[in-house]
Amino acid sequence: MAVNSVAGLLKSADELFSTQEERDNAKRSYVIDLPAAEISDFPDHPFKVRMDESMVELADSVRRHGVLVPSLVRPMPNGGYQMVSGHRRKWACELAEIPTVPCIVRELTDDEAIIVMVDSNLQREQVLPSEKAFAYKMKLEAMKRQGQRTDLTLSPVATKLDSAAALGKQSGESRDQVFRYIRLTNLIPEILDMVDNSVLKEPGKLTMALRPAVELSYLSEQEQKTLLETMTVEDCTPSHTQAIKIRKFSEEGKLNAEVILSIMQEEKPNQVEQFKLPRSRIDKFFPAGTPAQKIEDTIVKALELYRRRQREMER
Repeated sequence: MAVNSVAGLLKSADELFSTQEERDNAKRSYVIDLPAAEISDFPDHPFKVRMDESMVELADSVRRHGVLVPSLVRPMPNGGYQMVSGHRRKWACELAEIPTVPCIVRELTDDEAIIVMVDSNLQREQVLPSEKAFAYKMKLEAMKRQGQRTDLTLSPVATKLDSAAALGKQSGESRDQVFRYIRLTNLIPEILDMVDNSVLKEPGKLTMALRPAVELSYLSEQEQKTLLETMTVEDCTPSHTQAIKIRKFSEEGKLNAEVILSIMQEEKPNQVEQFKLPRSRIDKFFPAGTPAQKIEDTIVKALELYRRRQREMER
């Protein structure tokens, strides 16, 4: 039998030891260096690309070693490409003044792209609550469009084939935790930033835990803005118990600025009595943007110096 005939009868090793899905993916995927200008960002991308120390380190690594892991993009019908996974790598290339970005090009539907984008970005070392909130919501909506059972109202009672539970299992979260994160998408940006700052710990900024933030997500936009004004003036955020009270008054149609202030001024468990001083009385003594903790420390030191001098005068 001729060699060509034998070769025609035998399957390649790739065909013997790969699945049909893998062979199909191989046909529709390839690697290429693309100019950054040809790659558009993913629409409503929920994961923030921040110019922080980590980005500086990534840009330096790309400058010295190149991009070690290609980004994932998909071709668009009207030309160009859309970033699916690799927004930080693209920005690092731009910072390092590297003209092209190594990319895996793959044909993906809109919903396939959303699911891949969410899953790949959830592997980051630090994912903010707001990022999880919008990412989980986007993925559940994509799962629904793909025909998978889902309850986007996320009722408190779990059901069979509940995709919130399935999503949580994939992400290492409980179903209830997925529910809590998605509720955060109903917060106004200023309050949602406080939840993020519980992770970022930026000096001088208010922080809020997840559970009270979930309760506050049930308030109307105007009620949240009124609450924000009170939190800014009082320089504090509500505890979980206080947030539950605020939500209850809202549901009863009795929530207003006076009620919010009354609840916020309640003494919290184990709270040390505090002396409050209006910021307007001391702002002239400090540069704009001075963190609250630094202001407090300065005032305490000034009082200690004053007491010391008073004692010296009494001698």
